[in-house]
Amino acid sequence: MTLPKELKEAISRLPSTEKDKLIFRLLKKDLTLANRLLFELTSEDSVEDKREQVKQRLTLRINSATNHYYSPGYLLMAVRDMSGFINEHVSLTKDKFGEAQLNLWMINKVLEENGAKILSTTRGKANTFCVATIARAFKIMLLIKKMHEDYRIEFEDDLKKLGKLIGNNPYLMQSAIYNGLDVNWMIGAKIPENLEQIHKDLRARGYLK
Repeated sequence: MTLPKELKEAISRLPSTEKDKLIFRLLKKDLTLANRLLFELTSEDSVEDKREQVKQRLTLRINSATNHYYSPGYLLMAVRDMSGFINEHVSLTKDKFGEAQLNLWMINKVLEENGAKILSTTRGKANTFCVATIARAFKIMLLIKKMHEDYRIEFEDDLKKLGKLIGNNPYLMQSAIYNGLDVNWMIGAKIPENLEQIHKDLRARGYLK
C-alpha cells in the first residue's frame, strides 16, 4: 500500500510526542514490525548470529522429530514447523542468504536422518512428504538463483548433497521425475536460467501440489 502524500505530510507535522504515541500504538498491532525494529535498533547480535541461533533451534527440532519418528506425515509437520522458524528469522532480519542456506541445510539434515525411515513405509503414505520435499527443492533453487553469482558458489556442496539424497531415495526420485525436477541440476550445481518459467509451467499444470 502506498501512503497518500497528504497523509505523509500530516504525520510529519505532528509534534514528537504525538508521533511517539502513534508509533507505539501501531507497533502493538504489528508484532513482526516491532520485533524487526527491536533487532535493528537495539540488538547486539549480527544477522549471522541470528542465523546460527535458528540453526540451533532447527537441530533440536530435527533431533526430536528423528528420535520420535512416527510417519512421513508427522515428519512433514515437523518440517513445516521448522519452516516457520526460518520465515520468522527472515521477517526479522531480511536475511535472504540465510533463507536459502537454512532451508537447504534443514532439508539435507532431515533426509540424512530419516531417509531410510521414509522408505520403510508404503509409497502412498510417503507421497505427500515426497512431493513437498521436491517443491522445497525447487524453492531453494529459486532462492539461490536470485542471488549474485559470487554468492551462489557457497551453496554448491549442499546443493549437490540434496541432489544425491533425492537420487538415492527411490520414493523421492519417483516424485522428482513425476514433478519435473531433474536432480542433475543440483548434482551438477547448474540451475537452469529459465527455472522460474519451468516452475511456473509445472504449477500451472497441477504438479508440485
